[in-house]
Amino acid sequence: MASSSFSFSNFDRQNAVANVRTLAHGNLGIPIFLLMLLGMLTLPVPAFLLDIFFSFNIALSIVVLLVGIYTLRPLDFAVFPTILLVATLLRLALNVASTRIVLLEGHAGGDAAGKVIQAFGEVVIGGNYAVGLVVFLILMIINFVVVTKGAGRISEVSARFTLDAMPGKQMAIDADLNAGLIDQDQARTRREDVANEADFYGAMDGASKFVRGDAIAGIMILVINIIGGLSVGMVQHELEFSDALEKYILLTIGDGLVAQIPSLMLSTSAAIMVTRANSSEGLSSQVFTQMFDSPKALAVTAFILFLMGSIPGMPHVSFLGLATAAGGLAYYIHRRKSQGTLVTDPGAGASAAPAGAPRTAAAPGATIDPNAPAALPPAQETPDISWDDVQAVDMIGLEVGYRLIPMVDKAQGGELLSRIKGVRKKLSQEIGFLVPSVHIRDNLDLLPNAYRITLMGVPVGEAEVQPDRELAINPGQVFGKLEGIETKDPAFGLDAVWIETSKKDHAQTLGYTVVDASTVVATHLNQILQKHTHELIGHEDVQTLLDKLAEKSPKLVEGLVPGTVTLNILLKVLQSLLSEQVPVRDMRSIAEALAAHPEKSQDPAGLTAVVRVALSRQIVQDLVGADVDIPVISLDPGLEQLLLQSVQQAQKAGAGDGSFIEPSLAERLQRSLVEAAQKQEMAGKTVILLVAAPLRAMLAKFMRPSIPDLNVLAYNEIPDNKQITIEASVGGE
Repeated sequence: MASSSFSFSNFDRQNAVANVRTLAHGNLGIPIFLLMLLGMLTLPVPAFLLDIFFSFNIALSIVVLLVGIYTLRPLDFAVFPTILLVATLLRLALNVASTRIVLLEGHAGGDAAGKVIQAFGEVVIGGNYAVGLVVFLILMIINFVVVTKGAGRISEVSARFTLDAMPGKQMAIDADLNAGLIDQDQARTRREDVANEADFYGAMDGASKFVRGDAIAGIMILVINIIGGLSVGMVQHELEFSDALEKYILLTIGDGLVAQIPSLMLSTSAAIMVTRANSSEGLSSQVFTQMFDSPKALAVTAFILFLMGSIPGMPHVSFLGLATAAGGLAYYIHRRKSQGTLVTDPGAGASAAPAGAPRTAAAPGATIDPNAPAALPPAQETPDISWDDVQAVDMIGLEVGYRLIPMVDKAQGGELLSRIKGVRKKLSQEIGFLVPSVHIRDNLDLLPNAYRITLMGVPVGEAEVQPDRELAINPGQVFGKLEGIETKDPAFGLDAVWIETSKKDHAQTLGYTVVDASTVVATHLNQILQKHTHELIGHEDVQTLLDKLAEKSPKLVEGLVPGTVTLNILLKVLQSLLSEQVPVRDMRSIAEALAAHPEKSQDPAGLTAVVRVALSRQIVQDLVGADVDIPVISLDPGLEQLLLQSVQQAQKAGAGDGSFIEPSLAERLQRSLVEAAQKQEMAGKTVILLVAAPLRAMLAKFMRPSIPDLNVLAYNEIPDNKQITIEASVGGE
């Protein structure tokens, strides 16, 4: 019997829970709750129900406050503005209901208006209406002047800045999608997050007005209750003034406190929500790691507290006790950080992969060598060698240490393959031809965390990364120092620190640019490929460009190759353009410029100069954008004339590599141009040297080793819609 009774009670409980869920999911809970609030505004409510509702109001405020504290992102509690509105309406309905019962039954005193109001009127404020009035006014000032007003201002500013930032965020999502860093589903999710964030802060801006209005209503209700209570007590119930004052004011103050304390908690939770930043850590963890993670600050605080505690007449126990606690905490944090930086990688010196190290699989845009051995094969009889045993040199290669293998393994969550695909796609769109695939293989001769980038089998870049950390790059101006493994950004040589993933938000707050290990490798690869695009294009690529052009302009291609220029000459022209970062996207203009000058068909340098003039608008657009003014560095007329004479003599002698300049003059010219270029870079302007057409190619080749970012333009390469602004002149001395 006991067993069957227990089963029956469980069944009833499950049915009750199911009914509640059905009621909630059926969208009946909120309408019923609002009807109940309407009834509280119009109908009398018994005192015991008021006690239940007041207790529920306090519990709801505590729950909302704690959820706001433990929420990692504001969007995780997106329903908060609605809850804030409903809680405010509940509190106002309770104020009306309690006012009615206080005025009707307040002459009896005691628990006439309920136990909760009595407890707050007698226990919390000690039964003294003067103390209660002061406490209530202080709570009102804190809630209205400080918390509510501040939260409302933050909500307003956050809503405005969030709406202003929406176009930029949408463009960033589109850029990541076009670069192949995210797929359509991820882009859709991020767009929804951006829209939801704007809706949340807009709703918070409106909800904060309700909270502020509730605080004002609390003050007005207090005054009305006191005046109405005295009038009712003295006129209708013939109470003495002192007796009416004591009874009604105590009940009014108790009623006000029981409503203002939940109001203060909800206002505080609103302030916490609008001041929270998106993070993977809880609020308590953020406070400890960001505020109490500096041993220097704690040590200085301990010293100041010790000095204050040593002054005669000061409370020595309090100050000296806190000084000891702060000093101990500073020592503990310093010791923990020292031990953390001394931890070494037990496998850092390993030169071979452990047994069973995973091998990665090929993905679009990045291939992995299946023939790279993990260990020497056992001795066995081998057949005669053939041409199949001679492996071709990889045009673009990426070799990784065995600890970086998970980065290129999608099964282990590696993102490097998709990043490399995005780099190839973006770079191919910029330069105008398809960048070859990246051949990825593991190399046991590398350090476990090292990688190496090769072109034509020759290493051109190498670095180490920490796959389980984030790289915080110093862009030039930061507002603090980070603890971690100090290093240099392999792509641009900037100061950087490998930090723990949990400190990413803190690093971004200080002004650092934080990227993961896959992005570091992909950025390094992109930077190297941009510098060597002229080495990546070959005869097959040129033929493909011609075939695509022939689909739209067949006569142009038919008369160009091999009628005007050979495929080899065209390849040299395109390589010359790419060596100076000039894209070859506009193949039609290039072909028309070549076809218009058949007399230079065997002169790649002359053809390159002709093509640059045809592409002048594109070249200048890539340098200065839509600006009308082109800031340039020019040569002194005397020096330019001297160099022109030297070029003519060098061309007669067959020298065209910079040896046309006398050594001492070359040294002075190089030094002056470097100084002028540095001034241009400090001013945030593109470094452009404007010279006569015969000097352009030779000076570009001569200055490339010392100023890689120098752009040398000829006078005839300036479009008609642009104006020249001479920022500096070199050679006047």
